[in-house]
Amino acid sequence: MSRKYFGTDGVRGLVGKDPISPKFVMKLGWAAGKVLATRGTKKVLIGKDTRISGYMLESALEAGFSAAGIDIGLMGPMPTPAVAYLTKTFRAEAGIVISASHNPFYDNGIKFFSTTGEKLPDEVEHAIEAMIDEEMDCVHSAKLGKAVRIDDAAGRYIEFCKSNFPSEYSLNGMKIVVDCANGATYHIAPSVFRELGAEVIEFACEPNGTNINDDCGATSMTNISKLVLKEQADLGIALDGDGDRLMMVDQNGDVIDGDEIIYIIAKNAQQQGKLKGGVVGTLMSNMGLELALKDLGIDFSRAKVGDRYVMEQLKAKGWQLGAENSGHIINLNCTSTGDGIIAALNVLEALCQSGKTLTQLRTGMTMLPQILVNVRFSGKTDPLNDDAVKQSVIDVENELAGTGRVLLRKSGTEPLIRVMVEGPEMDEVARLANIIADQVKAVDAQH
Repeated sequence: MSRKYFGTDGVRGLVGKDPISPKFVMKLGWAAGKVLATRGTKKVLIGKDTRISGYMLESALEAGFSAAGIDIGLMGPMPTPAVAYLTKTFRAEAGIVISASHNPFYDNGIKFFSTTGEKLPDEVEHAIEAMIDEEMDCVHSAKLGKAVRIDDAAGRYIEFCKSNFPSEYSLNGMKIVVDCANGATYHIAPSVFRELGAEVIEFACEPNGTNINDDCGATSMTNISKLVLKEQADLGIALDGDGDRLMMVDQNGDVIDGDEIIYIIAKNAQQQGKLKGGVVGTLMSNMGLELALKDLGIDFSRAKVGDRYVMEQLKAKGWQLGAENSGHIINLNCTSTGDGIIAALNVLEALCQSGKTLTQLRTGMTMLPQILVNVRFSGKTDPLNDDAVKQSVIDVENELAGTGRVLLRKSGTEPLIRVMVEGPEMDEVARLANIIADQVKAVDAQH
C-alpha cells in the first residue's frame, strides 16, 4: 500500500507549501493524535532542529495534538536520535521530530518514532494518513491535551551518550574538531566529547535559524578538513542538521564516510568478540566495503536505500550493525535508530582499544571509485521507466564488464534522480555516470 503523505523518512517539503504548511501540520498532529489516543499513554514528545520554521511548526503540531486530547512534552532543539531515546525513557506513545535533516533551512519535515524509539510501523502511518482525510474535530475542553516544557532533555541525552563509552577509557590528550552543522547537536555534541576528556574545537555550533547545513556538517566536509589540518587535530567529527548522520576526518584531513566508519566499528567489534551477525549496507554501499568485510569473514547484505530498510534487514536477520555510506550508522547494541554521536563514540572506542590513529584504523579497506550524480527532474514523468534511460544503463554496464556497478534511484525526499556508477578508474566512472545523467536530463526535457 503506497503512502500519500509519508516518504521514506516522514513528511517533508518546502516550508509554507503543503504538506509543510501550518494548516496541514496542525491536521497531521490531530490525525496522529486520534490514532495514537487509541493505543496507550496519550502522551507525545516533540523535538526539533534549529530551522526558523520550527517555531511555527511546533506550535501547529501542539495545537493539533491538544485538539485530539494528547499531552505534549516540548523539548526544543534536540537531535533526532535523542528524541527516539527519550520517547522510550518517558514511556511516551510517540516522539515527533521537526526536521529536514541535511536539507537547507527553507525545507522542513515531520518524522515520528514509536514508543520503542523506532520508526512508526507502516500500519500506523497508513492509519494516520487515512485520518488526515477525515474532518477535524476537537475533544471536549476538559479533555484537551496539555503541553509542558522538558528543560533537562539535553542533559539526559548527554549522559546517555557518555554511558555508551567504556568507563575504563578517556579522551584525555585528544584534540577533536566537532562540526554540528549549526543544527540540533550544537548544545550537545561538544559537551559529550569534552566531558569525556577531549579538547574540542567547535565549528558550526552557532545556529541562527537559517544557517543549518550551510557549507558545514556531514554533507559539506571541506571546511572541517581544513580546520583539522590547521588545528593539528587528531580527527574531525561532522554531524548533519538533525544529528543522525556522521562523517569523519582523519589527522591528514581525509574524509571517512559511512562505509569506512561501519567497517571500523564492525572490525573492532569482531576483535573484541562482540560482533553479532554481519553488517547491513545499502545498494549505495561501496563494493570495497563488501570485499573488506568478506576478507574478515563478516557477512554483508544490501538493503534498499533508507535507514528504515537497513533497520528492517537488521531485525529480520537478528544482526546489530548497519549503515548507509551517507553516514547513517545503526548500532542496535546502543540505540534504536541511527545516531551520529553514538557512532563517533564507537569509533573513538576502537581508537582507544587499538592504540591506533584513525588513518591506521581505516586501512584494510580499499574504496572503489564511485560517482554519484544528482539530476533534478520535473516530476511530469518517471525517467527511470524510459527506454532510452534503460538502454544507457545497459550500455554502461556492458562497458564496465563486471568490474563495477550502476544504480539509478529516486530520492525519497527531493525531486532528484540519483545516478551512481562504481568502477576501477575514477575518470572512467565519472564519464559513464555523466552519460546516464545526460540521458535522464534529455528525457525529462522532452516533457
